[in-house]
Amino acid sequence: MSTAILTGQPVPGSSIEGDLRSLGFEVRVAVDAADAERLVAEAPCRQRVALVDARFVGHVHALRLGLTDPRFPLAAIPGAITADPEGRTLLTRALARENSAGGGTALAVDSLPDRLVTALDTDGAEVHRPELGSLVAEVPADPQARNEARQAVANVDDEAVRLKSAVKSRDGFFTTFCISPYSRYIARWCARRGLTPNQVTTASLITALIAAGCAATGTRGGFVAAGVLLIASFVLDCTDGQLARYSLQYSTLGAWLDATFDRAKEYAYYAGLALGAARGGDDVWALALGAMVLQTCRHVVDFSFNEANHDATANTSPTAALSDKLDSVGWTVWVRRMIVLPIGERWAMIAVLTAVTTPRITFYVLLVGCAFAATYTTAGRVLRSLTRKAQRTDRAAQALTDLADNGPLASLVARVTRTRLGAPLLVAAAGTAVLVVSLFSGVTWAPVVGAAVYAVTAGQALYRPLKGALDWLLPPLFRAAEYGTVLVLAAQADVNGALPAAFGLVAAVAYHHYDTVYRIRGNAGAPPAWLVRAIGGHEGRTLLVTVLAAALSASQFKVALTALAVAVAVVVLLESIRFWVSSGAPAVHDEGEPA
Repeated sequence: MSTAILTGQPVPGSSIEGDLRSLGFEVRVAVDAADAERLVAEAPCRQRVALVDARFVGHVHALRLGLTDPRFPLAAIPGAITADPEGRTLLTRALARENSAGGGTALAVDSLPDRLVTALDTDGAEVHRPELGSLVAEVPADPQARNEARQAVANVDDEAVRLKSAVKSRDGFFTTFCISPYSRYIARWCARRGLTPNQVTTASLITALIAAGCAATGTRGGFVAAGVLLIASFVLDCTDGQLARYSLQYSTLGAWLDATFDRAKEYAYYAGLALGAARGGDDVWALALGAMVLQTCRHVVDFSFNEANHDATANTSPTAALSDKLDSVGWTVWVRRMIVLPIGERWAMIAVLTAVTTPRITFYVLLVGCAFAATYTTAGRVLRSLTRKAQRTDRAAQALTDLADNGPLASLVARVTRTRLGAPLLVAAAGTAVLVVSLFSGVTWAPVVGAAVYAVTAGQALYRPLKGALDWLLPPLFRAAEYGTVLVLAAQADVNGALPAAFGLVAAVAYHHYDTVYRIRGNAGAPPAWLVRAIGGHEGRTLLVTVLAAALSASQFKVALTALAVAVAVVVLLESIRFWVSSGAPAVHDEGEPA
């Protein structure tokens, strides 16, 4: 149990002790700052500790936001401060300085927690201050101010605020108007029955897998059931995040589940549709793989652009200003959010098309919609990049390098090559063009030569830090080249089972790339270098697949793709699970734009 230390005697009629106990705190009372220091030292070192001014008046949810969010080592609201085991040292040091400076007698004059926050700010410590909005949190100086504060508390329904804040502030049209109005109440129902976000996330995954199984039956009834279950899975997918925000139940395991299950659900559903179509005599595996490639590349564009620019200085442009202006007009906001086909709109479209049409039509519409969305978003970001005066940081350049996923072959080329061929993007684009031409040349060993050229240019492209205006395009270019190579060669093999094997290989590699993204988002760095070397990097895998296609028969190539998919999946998943359940994994939850 966490410990809350009240600094000073509670005011008669105050509910602060009960409020803190309702949040899971064991309440202790300190008569002065020296006593508070002693109680902090006595609190179990592996537990959270909070200091709260006994005169505090405010909403319970304000205390919950300020004192129980597990993502921040130090957090504060007016009249209260908390530290988890990681932040305890800084809090103890600040408290000791307060006592040595003679602050031990000042409890009745001003707020000890607020003085500690000021001291921590002076030390440069990062103290999280949650947005309270209309919630009240203050330390009244006299009885009149206290009565006014109590009246302000009574005037605001903190449960309504809590429910509203459980929903993402920025979401798609379908999610905002068709799901969130009732999913937030499902989240509250789950919270009151002790369910965790991880349990709801798992239920969402199971529902989606059942939907994929229904789609795989290839019957009209199965397709209808699949569409209904896919929407149900999406409702649960919204509920798990809303439950996490409602009850502040963030965890490293939840971060891993949240980061990976959305893609696993969607891509498993693609496979289910392809299996169902095959039962009806229609082979759409190439379309299913193409949809997965396109959707993954879209995400990499988002990730790369955001990583390149989120901490850039002088990061303004006329294009960005126009975008902000459009976002200030209500109807343009929703149009712009819908045409990028976020997850809510995309899954709703897939569900409806599955129920009323065929898998082939579903994939055709999905590919056209995602292609338009990708063109729209990428063109806008290219314009922003060309017109802004952004100065990108070393961290951003390193993030792009990690997202590029260069393996040992490209790294060797980068080290030994003395001649630099040109700008990174142009060099990489030239190598990719050579690879594409070789794939469609009709010459058996031409793709191997093309892949070798591609590997050399991949190494050349990263010879300097990626701080150019369009260098963020390198990771999505590499993803499209690698995934596209597997798709084309599997399709050219023209043997039953080659495309499903290719689907499995791309899914395993894509998981590695998503895993890399969420580690970087959590400031945990890229996956270990040994993992990238073990699975070859993007250029190594591309070269290996072209060699296998040239050297083996079609049936042997199918077996080789399957074996490679299993090997990559096992290595990547074992390392990913080890990391995400470790104590050092970040509690990253998606609060940004819908995917």
